[in-house]
Amino acid sequence: MTTSPPKKNRPTATPTRTEAEDAIRTLLRWIGEDPEREGLQETPQRVIRSYDEFFEGYNQDPLDYLSRVFEEVGNYNESVILRDIRFESHCEHHMVPIIGIVHIAYLPNKRVVGISKLARVVNAYARRLQIQERLTAEIANAIHTALQPQGVAVFIESDHHCMTTRGVHRPGVSMSTSTLLGKYKTDPALRQELIAQIFAPRTAFLR
Repeated sequence: MTTSPPKKNRPTATPTRTEAEDAIRTLLRWIGEDPEREGLQETPQRVIRSYDEFFEGYNQDPLDYLSRVFEEVGNYNESVILRDIRFESHCEHHMVPIIGIVHIAYLPNKRVVGISKLARVVNAYARRLQIQERLTAEIANAIHTALQPQGVAVFIESDHHCMTTRGVHRPGVSMSTSTLLGKYKTDPALRQELIAQIFAPRTAFLR
């Protein structure tokens, strides 16, 4: 499994906060602005504070969120599905937003994890510079590694601002990716049942 290493473990020296703010001032001058004018004087600090949030995943280990499992599952052996997990990430090519939803499913093997932890795993990987294909695989591989379930499936649907707000300017275009592991990959009937459950209208599923 290939993941982006936490920032704290990287060998290169991290710039100081002051150096990061100075870099924003440089960018402001580069686009033709005056970083000293009233409306922009605090922009470097605001941008860096927003980066603290946008890229907090570099300081998180997703596997930590999956370390506590529950084995008293009452012999439950059907799919556990968490749908419509909204995420916000940034394209590593242009550093503009990727916004979408993640659907996660796993087939337990005698143990489960709190569902909020799955959402935290999504957040930990999404809050890094990403491409959607890698993000999909990282989430699936982390769940597979930590829980050792019979199967894992991750589906992502998202809008990429590198395509909608720049370049070809094609709003309304979405991208879909999936990673299937274990029985979801090898058992066609199980896979079709899962896809029907995930993408069924909400009212039909709840009846």
